[in-house]
Amino acid sequence: MTHTIAVLKGDGIGPEVTEAALSVLGACVPVRVREALVGGAAIDATGDPLPSATLETCLRSEAVLLGAVGGPRWEGTIRAEDGLLRLRQSLGLFANLRPARFMGLPTPLREALARHADILVVRELSGGVYFGQPRGGDGNEAFNTWRQSAAQVRRVAHVAFRAARRRRRRVTSVDKANVLEASRLWRRVVTEVAGEYPDVELEHRYVDAAAFELLKAPHRFDVVLTENLFGDILSDEVGVVAGSIGLLPSASLGEGPSLYEPVHGSAPDLAGRGTANPAGAILSVAMMLELSFGRAELARSLEAAVMATLRETRTPDLGGRATTAEFTEAVRHNLEWLRWSHPSPEDEASYEWGV
Repeated sequence: MTHTIAVLKGDGIGPEVTEAALSVLGACVPVRVREALVGGAAIDATGDPLPSATLETCLRSEAVLLGAVGGPRWEGTIRAEDGLLRLRQSLGLFANLRPARFMGLPTPLREALARHADILVVRELSGGVYFGQPRGGDGNEAFNTWRQSAAQVRRVAHVAFRAARRRRRRVTSVDKANVLEASRLWRRVVTEVAGEYPDVELEHRYVDAAAFELLKAPHRFDVVLTENLFGDILSDEVGVVAGSIGLLPSASLGEGPSLYEPVHGSAPDLAGRGTANPAGAILSVAMMLELSFGRAELARSLEAAVMATLRETRTPDLGGRATTAEFTEAVRHNLEWLRWSHPSPEDEASYEWGV
């Protein structure tokens, strides 16, 4: 089966890591690629960070692969990041999944703390201060509105509890219920949803305490459930578990096609050098294989191939000398070796039919 995906390469190192991820995806399954512009590249071409043609392309695809958006060139009235926020809204995306686990690399944490860490941050995407209205400013004063509905909290909470059932059956809900009305609503609704999952343990943490504990004892966390702003910050923080934010993938799920993207930014200072770390983008493809294409075993093989590659081949951000192309080729080689030496039933079927 050939899968159709929309590819939004974006800005900075986005095109480089996206090309790397596509070459690996093409080694896994047949894909038909539809490219479109987003972010700064779209502003330069059309004046709009999310052209209508881009949105139409995404809506007609099974999944969306995004590189990265933004950069100092587009920090005026129209910002590249506005395209990403509008894309999330237009696709009805409401739950962002960002896994982070120890990958055998040096980390800012003591290895004894990080070694057994395996965290999934589930972030609510459709509400909170990023989208609340009214908002504005006049140069002397600026304001944003934090809005959260019970329905928004309930649907993302179900995503987190279902994910916990497939993991270690523990959810840590993060809020600031001691000072924010929106957080008190959050805590109440999450507690109600928890009643439908008696086999999953729920604990509540204030965001400041959670930020400290994620560094002090990351191994004790399983699924971290939180709202948009807190999730944006905490999911970057847990990059210390892996050793680099360049290693972190993500998936955004909702009513339409799911969106997959590495967590790192566009890093415009690294663009064009050929040394960007594509691991986060490649691991995002692994999430696509599992969540959009139903190829869980193949996704595990790809994750294992990335882990094997990191033991021998690393880009400069990880202390190595490999180029983006060299790292990508090593992943493809390790993936092929793993699939032939330990074929899954779905791989055996592919080989039989010459796919």
